Amino acid sequence: MKDRKKDHIKLAEEAYVGIDQLDPRFSYEPLLSSHAEGVDLSVSFLGSKLVYPIWISSMTGGTGTAKEINQNLAKVAAKYRIGMGLGSIRPLLDNPKLIDDFAVRKYIGDGLPLMANIGIAQLEDIILGHKYDTLKEALDRLEVTGLIVHVNPMQEFIQFEGDRFKYPPIDTIKHLLDLSDYPVVVKEVGCGMGPESLKALCSLPLGAIEFAAFGGTNFSALEMLRNSELGSDALQGLSTIGHSADEMIAIVNQLTTSGSSQVTDFIVSGGVSSFLDGHYYTDKCEGNTLYGMAYRLLKYAESYDNLDQFMEKEVGGLEFARRFIRIKK
Repeated sequence: MKDRKKDHIKLAEEAYVGIDQLDPRFSYEPLLSSHAEGVDLSVSFLGSKLVYPIWISSMTGGTGTAKEINQNLAKVAAKYRIGMGLGSIRPLLDNPKLIDDFAVRKYIGDGLPLMANIGIAQLEDIILGHKYDTLKEALDRLEVTGLIVHVNPMQEFIQFEGDRFKYPPIDTIKHLLDLSDYPVVVKEVGCGMGPESLKALCSLPLGAIEFAAFGGTNFSALEMLRNSELGSDALQGLSTIGHSADEMIAIVNQLTTSGSSQVTDFIVSGGVSSFLDGHYYTDKCEGNTLYGMAYRLLKYAESYDNLDQFMEKEVGGLEFARRFIRIKK
């Protein structure tokens, strides 16, 4: 007790919080719940019941540490009963010997969604080259639930070795849906998607849409940092183009409530900096909604123990928020 009080006195100045730092999204209601009160955070997603509305968003693929990272992420997903997206399996399609870097079904278990991931440019090449069987074989070997397609025209344009699409991504996605017998999820990579793109996606029988909204890791901005070619600074304005999670939620809510959406499962990602963001976004978005994290987990993913400690605090914070913190309407 004495040491705690000494700590309070010593740290009081460092713990000062200005009124301008107050989060305007929430009401704190300390009298209406207890720490012991049960809270059900479970959600149905892609036909599976998850204990927490958390999604491990696609991160790494084909790097030297991909195997260890993917295994640690899958083990944590199994412990907390949440879903997971693998990094791009493009390296696996080029070199089937890399299967162990991605084959984590035995770690996550049979009852949870595990999704492979491929870029729209690679998918276009697969379809145009009549190589779909190769992709399907890889998905079968990985025992995944389905496939995430990341759509990234801005990133590819900025990237000095980037691909160029021959057809609009929506046409390639439609071709995939004609071929596939598994759930397909479509995501962006840190810029989000505007109303016409979301409307087009919601008209399709997709398994889910992941926002990858503006905020957090922006792969277009990342490519600018990589690009040292003469004149590349002319593209800097593109790093501020995109759509926020709040904007995208408003769009999909309108489509959902009007009956214009075939899609009922959503992952809100992009700028999710804490469980408070997750609490806010999953409350605001209609349908079966998860919040996705990538970089926040990647920081700890090389160590299972560190990753587990982080996730324990994440789910504990989310449980606290559901008990004591209300969303202002």
